[in-house]
Amino acid sequence: MEKLRHLLKHWIEHSKEHTAKYEEWSEKVKQDYPEISKKLIDAAKKFREGEKLLEEALKLIRR
Repeated sequence: MEKLRHLLKHWIEHSKEHTAKYEEWSEKVKQDYPEISKKLIDAAKKFREGEKLLEEALKLIRR
C-alpha cells in the first residue's frame, strides 16, 4: 500500500500541474479561439473531478 500511496500522491500532483496549464492556455486563446478555450476549461473540470477521486482513494489508504 505504501507504493500505491506514493503513486496516488504523484498522480494527483501531476494532474494538478496539467490542469493549471489547460486553464492557462484557455485564457491565452480565449479571445481568438473561444471554442477551443471552452474545451480546455471543460477538460480542466474533468481532470479536477479525477483529482478528487484520486484524493478520496488516498484518504481510504490513510485510514
